[in-house]
Amino acid sequence: MKLSWSHAVLNVKDPHKMLAFYTEILGFKISDRGPIGDNGPELIFMSQDPDEHHQLAMAAMRQDDAPPNTLNHFAFRVESFDEVKALNDKLVAGGIDLLPLSHGNTLSLYFGDPEGNGIEVFWDTPWHIAQPQGAPWDTSLDEQQALDWVEETFRNDPTFMRREETKSTFANRD
Repeated sequence: MKLSWSHAVLNVKDPHKMLAFYTEILGFKISDRGPIGDNGPELIFMSQDPDEHHQLAMAAMRQDDAPPNTLNHFAFRVESFDEVKALNDKLVAGGIDLLPLSHGNTLSLYFGDPEGNGIEVFWDTPWHIAQPQGAPWDTSLDEQQALDWVEETFRNDPTFMRREETKSTFANRD
């Protein structure tokens, strides 16, 4: 299984200060932002690459008295649905707790390493949808069943579209 780097998510105390640094100093563009759930912290997604929804994200959830760890999770992309399935089977066989979650644009597995560092391994679906989104998915589905489930689950969102339709809108963002 070949893993390719995708993105990192940082827990931040001051999202305004961090956002100014990453957009004004480093040149990232905001690709999406919004709260996690109804009353959850805000997530801010950023990228410099129109082919990557986000290379960096920030979760505004770090408290002053929290440990200094700012990493939320590492994410790795795999090239096929079969690789996600094989990893799922390996994690289950190893007794590792995991959360299979779809963001509409991915079918993801979330789990921790032995020291509790968060890891996401995902396979891209052919769709884009504004983030954050998330729904647990059934890892017993085959590829076509999983894609049908993703489309059924997320298609009523007005931002749900084919991935290739989003490239021109990204290029025109400030």
